[in-house]
Amino acid sequence: MIELSKLKKSYQIGRETIDVLRGIDVKIEQGEYLSIMGPSGSGKSTLMNIIGCLDRPTSGVYKLEGEDISSYGEKELARIRNRSIGFVFQQFQLLPRLTALKNVELPMIYAGIPKKERRERAELALEKVGLEDRMDHMPNELSGGQKQRVAIARAIVNEPKLILADEPTGALDTKTSMAIMEQFTRLNGEGTTVVLVTHEPEIAEYTSRIIMMRDGEMVPAERERRGAAE
Repeated sequence: MIELSKLKKSYQIGRETIDVLRGIDVKIEQGEYLSIMGPSGSGKSTLMNIIGCLDRPTSGVYKLEGEDISSYGEKELARIRNRSIGFVFQQFQLLPRLTALKNVELPMIYAGIPKKERRERAELALEKVGLEDRMDHMPNELSGGQKQRVAIARAIVNEPKLILADEPTGALDTKTSMAIMEQFTRLNGEGTTVVLVTHEPEIAEYTSRIIMMRDGEMVPAERERRGAAE
């Protein structure tokens, strides 16, 4: 589904070039469940942003479903994001003046889906995450776990092939985090590709593969564990 080859990302700050990604090679198959781990500054969030078409690489190749999108412009990337990718963020990113139902409807408005169909699909998505009794609640009337489930419903409502979640349990307690990870596990069991960025080993253990990042490069997970133990 995803193939990254010699992927690099650099930023120019004054006369200095900052290399954030230093030649990433990785394949992610359709239906995989994987996590990206690494210390702060390792490049994991930058990698996630490029996979999610929120940013573009400086060089290298990014193929999504066999299509080289490395040099796509913003309009083309926006089309891919809306068509193929669902996003879940640590801070939920819900609009405070909209109900849970209206928040979930938002991606379908951008996709041009008629009002009646939007409501029906939003209701089904909220039922899927166990919030059928919270549809008309505002975000400030929901717990942290409920807000994240609304965010998951919003991510899946357009039936994307890929869900990207950036520290999705970072603002939640342990019990709620487990419930959210079970939601992702169920979605993956239904065939959705799920990619998580996390710094929590216990969260990464839910996934079937772990990509370790350090200093903008991928490193073997076993080497990373040895380094952490020294």
